[in-house]
Amino acid sequence: MCADTFGVGIHLTDTELQVVVHVPSEVDSGWTDPEAFQSLVAETVWSQLDQQQVLETIASRFETGDTVTLGTVSLEPDGTVVSHDLTVPAAEP
Repeated sequence: MCADTFGVGIHLTDTELQVVVHVPSEVDSGWTDPEAFQSLVAETVWSQLDQQQVLETIASRFETGDTVTLGTVSLEPDGTVVSHDLTVPAAEP
């Protein structure tokens, strides 16, 4: 199996903060359910980062319409986390 690397961010709307998963153009055919891998990416992010801290920082520092990058997660189609490069956005500009 070959791991795919997904970019992860948080998008601010008027009413919510949405996890955004950027899918590579050449993704392994083993990923048959987009909702499943998006959920797996989100679970991986929140297992590595403090969800409350990240969301509070983004909500207080960024504007509606912004998408804040958290980094990348590399996963195999069976759900194995190969690696991640995730960071909490800076609290100050």
